[in-house]
Amino acid sequence: MEDNRALVVDDNDDLLEMLAMLLRHEGYEVETASSALEALDKFPSGAFCVVLSDIGMPRMNGYELARRLRAHPECKITVMIAITGMDMYGDRERAINAGFDDLMVKPIGPRTLMANIARLRKSRQ
Repeated sequence: MEDNRALVVDDNDDLLEMLAMLLRHEGYEVETASSALEALDKFPSGAFCVVLSDIGMPRMNGYELARRLRAHPECKITVMIAITGMDMYGDRERAINAGFDDLMVKPIGPRTLMANIARLRKSRQ
């Protein structure tokens, strides 16, 4: 797995592009997907070291995406962070149980996100 490939998944085009630009600025090669189904189609093209995914998306939510991605052998050490607009009771536990490493609530500060990614990647090594 290349150590600079990231996948960003969100049905909000503005947030999708903002997160992609941030990761590119930090040196990541970024692919984007507007849905969980599109993300699954992109995954066989290569492994990603980081996956950022919205939770609330139509047709397939982020929890199901995380479960399916974690089923890929290439995704065992991938850092996966769930992104949500609502912080409801039990969301963090549901995200972790689905296969995410962490859950962050929008709006997400760029420094906080990048520090979280670095911390989680270090813990996975």
